[in-house]
Amino acid sequence: MASNLETQKPAPCLAVLGTASDVGKSVVATALCRAFSRRGLRVAPFKAQNMSNNSGVTPEGLEMGRAQVVQAEAAGIAPHVDMNPILLKPTSDMGAQVVILGRVETNAAAAEYHRRKKTLFPLACAALDRLRRRCDLVVLEGAGSCAEVNLMAHDLVNFPMAAYAQAPVLLVADIHRGGVFAQVVGTLACIEDALQERVAGLIINRFRGDIGLFQDGVSWLEQHTAKRVLGVLPWFDAFTIPAEDSVVIERPESLFPGEFEHPAVAVIRLPHIANFTDVEPLRHLSGLSLCFLEQPRDLSPFKAVVLPGSKNTRADLDWLRRSGWEAKLVAHARRGGHLLGICGGYQMLGTVVHDPDGLEGGAGSTRGLSLLPVETVLRAPKFTTLTRFAWGELTGEGYEIHMGQSERKGGDILFNILSRNGEACRNGDGCVAGGGRILGTYLHGLFDTPGILGRWLVGIGLPEVTPPACGERETRDRNYEKLADHFERHVDVEAIAGLAGIALPPRTRAAAGRRDDA
Repeated sequence: MASNLETQKPAPCLAVLGTASDVGKSVVATALCRAFSRRGLRVAPFKAQNMSNNSGVTPEGLEMGRAQVVQAEAAGIAPHVDMNPILLKPTSDMGAQVVILGRVETNAAAAEYHRRKKTLFPLACAALDRLRRRCDLVVLEGAGSCAEVNLMAHDLVNFPMAAYAQAPVLLVADIHRGGVFAQVVGTLACIEDALQERVAGLIINRFRGDIGLFQDGVSWLEQHTAKRVLGVLPWFDAFTIPAEDSVVIERPESLFPGEFEHPAVAVIRLPHIANFTDVEPLRHLSGLSLCFLEQPRDLSPFKAVVLPGSKNTRADLDWLRRSGWEAKLVAHARRGGHLLGICGGYQMLGTVVHDPDGLEGGAGSTRGLSLLPVETVLRAPKFTTLTRFAWGELTGEGYEIHMGQSERKGGDILFNILSRNGEACRNGDGCVAGGGRILGTYLHGLFDTPGILGRWLVGIGLPEVTPPACGERETRDRNYEKLADHFERHVDVEAIAGLAGIALPPRTRAAAGRRDDA
């Protein structure tokens, strides 16, 4: 097959839209990226606008949504900001940091951002055009519900982008939450006829039980919508991939209740939690429980507590204080408990966070938890790097995304930085205090390296919990394969390819290997 790298003919596109948030759009798009990649196609993900505080860093040192980083991994190509040209990182209920093509442009209130969307749509289209010139297929992902009638005039992610790309739409619905027939029929009823015609097929996600008993449901949907059901995906938890946003941990106590069979690590579920995927490797460890906590409680049952990243450090510090968490965390440290702060959590463990320019709200300073001798100043520009680091004789890889500059006033350096964005350096990162029990770092992804994870587990008194033999990246790659296998067993991938005018070659496992020259 001639590549578009040679012909420069714009690649066809497929759009994955949903009946609601968290129905599985990202998972379906990820599955399609891996399924098409291992058939030998050069496929790329695309989401015109992503709203998420989970982000990642490209090889160029630019920031983009974590979901598209994951999808690029599944497709076997390096992530690029053209895959997610607009990233909104919420800083409050009414405002967000606006990241354009990997760089922070401004902080904007919702109403102000809506007024700018007409100027941003051509920017997103140009990014998609560039992707289409160097790929064989682009998988577009929508956002939320594609039928929010009060927002459709300002929408640039769902049907407007699908129409621009002339992409057939796969509509994803979640049967597990109930009302799947109303989800599908109601979504189609809320959109105009021209948009209904663009919907080429339905995918029903998260089915539990005997799938044969849903055949009548498939027939009903096809009869009442005149749309083909391209597949019904059974519930399958034999794999996990990093989540796009905090919807998956919105009610943490209901997910991780009561007492624990194994030693447990707690993660404080901050209101503006960011990059909580840092702790994902802990969830996979046999013999360890991982618990997200929102309501203040005694922390003595936990072997360690993680303060994760935050998109609004000062506001989350105020929340820790108002909610009663500050007293619980300080008491935990004084009892000899272990604490790890990552990025915003690291800043919170310090003595003070200064924001002279009002980057996270009003200008001013906020007292920290004073558990690390560190003083932070929030300052632009944002620091975004892929980072190699060393912890003693062990080395690892992670990434940094922060606007803070933290100065140690005591304690010890935690990590030695070996390189940032491929350039060698000899800097220090983080701080260690409390006899090695209180750690803070700007590095995301530090648990992705088994040796680093193992050393931390030994440090918190869990030498019996063994990290996986392979790193998190290899684990994710195996999970992409499992996901694609599951998807292809239950969804007509050939028919989906046909909607885009592509005849799929036979599957070859070697074709799914990583191709970093994207």
